[in-house]
Amino acid sequence: MLRHSLLWASRRRSIHTAVVTAPVTRSLVRRFVAGETVDDAVRAARALADAGLHASLDHLGEYTHNAADAAAAVEAYVTLLRRFADEGLSSWAEVSVKLSAVGQSIDEAMALDNARAICRAACEAGTTVTIDMEDHTTTDSTLRIVALLREDFPSTGAVLQASLHRSEDDCHALATPGVRVRLCKGAYQEPATVAWQHLRDVRGAFLRCLRVLATGGAHVMVATHDPRLIAAAGRMLAELAPHGTHEYQMLYGIRPDEQRRLAAAGETVRVYTPFGTQWYSYLMRRMAERPANLALVLRAAVSRR
Repeated sequence: MLRHSLLWASRRRSIHTAVVTAPVTRSLVRRFVAGETVDDAVRAARALADAGLHASLDHLGEYTHNAADAAAAVEAYVTLLRRFADEGLSSWAEVSVKLSAVGQSIDEAMALDNARAICRAACEAGTTVTIDMEDHTTTDSTLRIVALLREDFPSTGAVLQASLHRSEDDCHALATPGVRVRLCKGAYQEPATVAWQHLRDVRGAFLRCLRVLATGGAHVMVATHDPRLIAAAGRMLAELAPHGTHEYQMLYGIRPDEQRRLAAAGETVRVYTPFGTQWYSYLMRRMAERPANLALVLRAAVSRR
């Protein structure tokens, strides 16, 4: 119930205004968001690399409704990718892209063209792109676009959300050698008709999906902070894909000690690192995943009364 309430709050304009304009919120934002500019993003990627951690940078923004905003998002990514190349970060950092930020809600062809421009810049920089998955209404469109991108940029990564009933079938479709697939639980509030609602069911679905991907030879990006799933994933990958490739992925600001522990154990760990000014919806989804931080958000809202 609390998780659903927070996800609801992420869409309420009045709550958005109270939280965004409250000074106390800034300390919370700094925990989960690397900063607002490309310079901030580069600094965060450098700090992670110095700590032996890889990064996937996400320029915050979603559900863009005009071509100019979509083009601005593309330019931010292209600028960032050029900086990776210039500063020797390409082997440590890639980018994650939400298609809704580059025009998907306007026109699928626009989103494809814009994503191609980002993939081209990533290829020139010597790194990769992962296409984020958003709510279930965009899943088919997103997977179509990923398939088209992979024709020219085969390293383009896909994301699947284990909470969706359909994801096990989608894993079967993607589980081929070398295909990069980020498997996560899913951070969107979805109806029971399309998604598992209870943690035990989501965990079970996650492990079934992981088994399919590992058996098929995909490069699995295990994206979870759940200690049970991390332990179970380690055992499963050692058994089913001892010679395959995989990595663990976690969010910026969440379980940094575990990130370092896995890296010290010889695992590749990639930190999903958001940056940009449009951080509100992202922040509220992080609160939904980690409700212990809700008190800070409530303090921010109360301070505006």
